[in-house]
Amino acid sequence: MALRINDTIPNLTVETDQGTFALHDWIGDSWAILFSHPKDFTPVCTTEFGAVAQLADEWEKRGTKVIGLSVDKVAEHVEWKSDIETYSGAKAGFPIIADDSLVVSKALDMLPADAYLPDGRTAADSAAVRVVFIISPDKKIQLTMAYPMSVGRNFAEVLRALDALQATYQTPIATPANWVHGEDVIVALGLDDEQAKEKFGTFDAKLPYLRMTKMPG
Repeated sequence: MALRINDTIPNLTVETDQGTFALHDWIGDSWAILFSHPKDFTPVCTTEFGAVAQLADEWEKRGTKVIGLSVDKVAEHVEWKSDIETYSGAKAGFPIIADDSLVVSKALDMLPADAYLPDGRTAADSAAVRVVFIISPDKKIQLTMAYPMSVGRNFAEVLRALDALQATYQTPIATPANWVHGEDVIVALGLDDEQAKEKFGTFDAKLPYLRMTKMPG
């Protein structure tokens, strides 16, 4: 069955270039981002891993761990990181899951159950493995994104989405289109006007069902 928002991410034991561990233990009390790739030493993937490396300070500020996944072995990940760091000018300090068995990709519903890696494979053989999961500290999936082979991911948007998820997590607000951190937010429909005033002080009713207020905190 497909993984959906609010599903608990499977507590898989994964092998990475930084050791073997259970995903839930690695996440701990943090937010986490898992982003996957079909093959090491491929051009789009190298630019994406480089973008994640360049954002290391931003992930840390948000209390968020990042982990990559690529359908190759640990030794290849270690060698590939050298290319990533040369390209990006940033240290790739995050772990990369070695999923040459496809166990993790299948468990996270990235590939059909009968998928396999043929001899002499190319990235096209595991092309579906281009997904982003944002995971909250309770180990639940809060957001998913899936991309085709030809389109590099916009990690500024991943960062923006993370900000929105953290701002709204267990708080009765939502974010409007194109929202960025610090802008006004939407009062949840679950609060009536009196409850909204008690919770947020003031709000601006653009429409009876669209009430804007300052971002809490």
